[in-house]
Amino acid sequence: MTYCVAMCLEKGLVFLSDSRTNAGVDHINTFRKMHVWQRPGERVVVMLTSGNLSVSQSIVNIVSERLALTDSANLFNAPNMFEVARHVGDVVREVHRRDADALRDFGVEFNASLIVGGQIYGETPRLFNIYAAGNFIEATEDTPYIQIGESKYGKPIIDRVLRYGSALSDAAKCALVSMDSTIRSNLSVGLPLDLCVVERDALSVKSHLSIDQDHAYYMQIRGQWGERLRDAFAELPNPDWL
Repeated sequence: MTYCVAMCLEKGLVFLSDSRTNAGVDHINTFRKMHVWQRPGERVVVMLTSGNLSVSQSIVNIVSERLALTDSANLFNAPNMFEVARHVGDVVREVHRRDADALRDFGVEFNASLIVGGQIYGETPRLFNIYAAGNFIEATEDTPYIQIGESKYGKPIIDRVLRYGSALSDAAKCALVSMDSTIRSNLSVGLPLDLCVVERDALSVKSHLSIDQDHAYYMQIRGQWGERLRDAFAELPNPDWL
């Protein structure tokens, strides 16, 4: 399983993904689920992947290979982020046409869920959730984040904290707390993490970090968050009927 979250805010975008894949409790591996393509000053596109690893790797490889084909649609000639999302959706459908029947014959579901976000010169940052059918939805100011994978454990903190006007630093902190809540509750999600921040109108990646168990900041907020939760719980009044 996996957990990925991305946030599209007034001041830019934040992306966070884990790297654990598993095919049973005795077969756990690490694969990166964040992929970045950029032409600094012109555009930056980030993709997060969840689902069947063979499917998601096929999608990423085809998207990357198409960059060399100037006579067909690709990430670098798309006029806007909507067309980027539509191009990725077309690639998802292409992989489905090629592989879905063969996978079904072996009892394997065609399963892929993607987050694609970024900014192209001349428009604001945008963020999309692309489904296995190749269709997609876009994040809005009212709902400025998208999750894929094992999302239920990390959702409550995002709903309580994140706003469209949140600072990128607060959004990154919120994403990391959300990820930590998921890791604590689900063994199929794990370190290392990939964290990417894209400032609005910079048209390039501001920071791209790999976070493991030795990362000082992550371990600090992981410990403090647990302590503060216990303190806040202890301060709540007990039920008066007991």
